[in-house]
Amino acid sequence: MKLKSGFTILEIIIVAVFASLLLILFFVQKANIDAMERDEDRKIAINAMYYALEEDYYKEHGYYPETISEENLKVIDPALWTDPMGSNLGEAGSSYSYEPANCENGKCKEYILKADLEKEDAYIKYNRN
Repeated sequence: MKLKSGFTILEIIIVAVFASLLLILFFVQKANIDAMERDEDRKIAINAMYYALEEDYYKEHGYYPETISEENLKVIDPALWTDPMGSNLGEAGSSYSYEPANCENGKCKEYILKADLEKEDAYIKYNRN
């Protein structure tokens, strides 16, 4: 009797299923890591806006602006105004928001800076002064 060498169909199916499960696990983890990286980018941008408002704008003017942009917070890298999904602060769909409060004649006493995150609750910074 002649002995055949090679793999059976069952062995090939088991290896294919195992390889598929590993690929699925890889892509799920990659998606999670990418989302966490985008969340970190959002936190960096909100922190930059926060420190520009507190250390630059408020110290110079004594109040907070009604809106923030590249024009009144020039110390921020322009790339930080755009969230990881491509929307700028103030645009519909942006994960960044600036909400001034206690405003009179364009001069505000308070604000809330917020970034909506994918893997965590919203990242919020309140005025310091």
